[in-house]
Amino acid sequence: MALYEHVFLARQDISSQQVDALVEQYKGVIEANGGKVGRIENWGLKSLTYRIKKNRKAHYALMDIDAPPAAVQEMERQMRISEDVLRYMTIAVEKHEDGPSAMMQKRDRDDRGPRDGARGPRDGGDRGPREDRPRRPREDRV
Repeated sequence: MALYEHVFLARQDISSQQVDALVEQYKGVIEANGGKVGRIENWGLKSLTYRIKKNRKAHYALMDIDAPPAAVQEMERQMRISEDVLRYMTIAVEKHEDGPSAMMQKRDRDDRGPRDGARGPRDGGDRGPREDRPRRPREDRV
């Protein structure tokens, strides 16, 4: 059997419980066709970059799948029929990642610089503040 990562986007106006029900429905399709579903992550309601079918937000969900290609094709066929699923993407992978996905990992905020508005020196060298620099005459000002 092949390994897949599957992500789908559900409409913004359904509840989190309905998204979980969709995940369980598609998990049942995979298992009925001889596959297994490993990690399931619900990434929550996120803003879309552009509108999809008049939706500005969508519920994201990830599933790690170990199944024959026919099982994945049947799940995708049912997703095409469903009005609640806006988009989906299935990618074949060599092996599943251990631990949480990149979307679920907390970003380390210590790697970022200070947020007090202080910037380092600019690329203009050490010219100093603007008012300290002498003004050069322009030809049209003479």
